[in-house]
Amino acid sequence: MSKSEENWNELSDKERSIIENKGTEYPFTGMYNIFKGKGVFVCKRCEHPLYSSEDKFDSGCGWPSFDDEVSGNVKRIPDADGFRVEIVCENCNGHLGHVFQGERLTPKNTRHCVNSLSIKFVSI
Repeated sequence: MSKSEENWNELSDKERSIIENKGTEYPFTGMYNIFKGKGVFVCKRCEHPLYSSEDKFDSGCGWPSFDDEVSGNVKRIPDADGFRVEIVCENCNGHLGHVFQGERLTPKNTRHCVNSLSIKFVSI
């Protein structure tokens, strides 16, 4: 269940830099890059469900990768760089990372490249 703004989780300075200021963590450093648990990944700030572990795959890019999202819970917006597509939490607009299409890494042909510090794993 998503949290309302007054109940959002407290963020560390690093998490705030990514989620609120659209930063990124260094590749291959995030705790969820090679993580294999079964469950749901939620927004670190508001706990809005974002990704199922069933949609996580190893892209080799250095960040957690998903080829699908929880329907309607991840918003796509043009990135400020004019080339990429940014992905944010639909509930709180927290920065997650970027989405790429056409790489042919999975049958869905989509890669959500997500910062580990933007998400939290909930076991099911």
